Amino acid sequence: MCLKRSIILLLFCAFVGCAPLLPSFETPTVHLTSFRVLPGNNIVPTFEIGLHVINPNRMALKLHGLSYNVELEGFRVLSGVSNQLPVIEAYGEGDILLQARPDLFSTISLFTNLLNQPREQFTFNLEALLDVGGLMPKIRVHKEGLLSLSGTKG
Repeated sequence: MCLKRSIILLLFCAFVGCAPLLPSFETPTVHLTSFRVLPGNNIVPTFEIGLHVINPNRMALKLHGLSYNVELEGFRVLSGVSNQLPVIEAYGEGDILLQARPDLFSTISLFTNLLNQPREQFTFNLEALLDVGGLMPKIRVHKEGLLSLSGTKG
C-alpha cells in the first residue's frame, strides 16, 4: 500500500515538474467557409463542408483527426471522420474540405418533412471536433445558420 502511494506521488511530481516544459497553447480559430450541395446526378446529394483554421501558436498544428455531425432541419443527416488533414504552420492558416453523403434513413425523414412543409432554405447545425494530439485540448466547433442552393447565410 505504501509502495503504491509512493509510486502515485512520484508520477504526480514528475507530471507537475514537466508542466512548465509544455509550450503554451492558444486554441486555434475555426471558421465555417462553405456548406453547399455539390452538383451531380445522384439521387442522394453530396455535401461539401469547408473549414478555415487559423493557428495563433508558434508551433505547427498537426491535426490527427476530425469528426463531425451535421443536422438539417433538426435531422442528423451527415456524420463522418477524416484523418487526411493538412498541417497548419505556425502563425499560419489552412483550409479543410470535407465531402459527405447523407444517412439514408435520416434523409428520408428529412424529405418527408420537406414534402409536408416545402421551403427554399434549410437550417443547419454543424458540430466538429478537431484532434491536435498529445496533451493539447481538442478543438470544438459549433456553427449554425441557413443553407440554400447557393450556399450559406447567417
